[in-house]
Amino acid sequence: MWTRTTPGVRFSFPNFLSLTLITNLLFDLGWRFATAEETVPEQNMHPDPIHPTYTHLSQLYLAQDPDYSGRYTVPLLYDTKTDQIVSNESSEILRMLYTEFDELLPAKYAEIDLFPANLRKDIEETNDWTYHEINNGVYKSGASMKQEAYEEAVKALFAALDRAEAHLAGSPGPFYYGSHITESDVRLYVTVARFDPVYHQHFKCNIRDIRSGYPALHQWLRRLYWGEDAFKSTTDFQQIKNHYTKSHLRLNPAGITALGPLPHILGLEEEVAAAKAAAVKAKIV
Repeated sequence: MWTRTTPGVRFSFPNFLSLTLITNLLFDLGWRFATAEETVPEQNMHPDPIHPTYTHLSQLYLAQDPDYSGRYTVPLLYDTKTDQIVSNESSEILRMLYTEFDELLPAKYAEIDLFPANLRKDIEETNDWTYHEINNGVYKSGASMKQEAYEEAVKALFAALDRAEAHLAGSPGPFYYGSHITESDVRLYVTVARFDPVYHQHFKCNIRDIRSGYPALHQWLRRLYWGEDAFKSTTDFQQIKNHYTKSHLRLNPAGITALGPLPHILGLEEEVAAAKAAAVKAKIV
């Protein structure tokens, strides 16, 4: 999930912070770089530009520490001048990008503040329950091996989605904390954008979906996707679906990727039939 959080924020740094996307399949050797034949320039998918002989992300980790035995995770911030890993922790990288490069950025980008001082306490509190109950909640639901554990996780997940829905329904919007995008938008978006196409069916998070069960979240999601290119350009629904359904073979042994829901995301003014009916009923009442 966090793979796409940092690229969205990195959108303001195209001239000196390059982006290399790995392939979307995760198997025994970990994340793999694209081969020359798989290169898709417009998606920043290409072989490792610094180490042309490297085929897997694990080689970057092991080059730093041959005894490394942890997970080979993304995102990965890499210093191409010193040939060193800077960080592989998404929350740390996000905060670095807020201020560390300000002196090199055009003013319109340097002035962007996703963690404003007057909202920091609220954002930190939101981050805490959003991460544990929503961002990680979908994984706890999908990875459960016992019915009781699954039910506990999925109920907590939907209670947290209810909480986010109530907040957005009472917010002046269009973003989580009003008229400006903050870190809370970024962190919540990566899970909500994947919810209907993947988590609803693949992880059995199917008490409700976003498009018919959460009108405020649904509107907020579409406002970010269709209105802010940093979100839309870093969200490839087909790649997302392929990764989950073809990498998690314990959950989906045949590796079949469901076609729906179609479209992957509705237009700003579109609604599914159930949501339209509910809106009409609310007006009548």
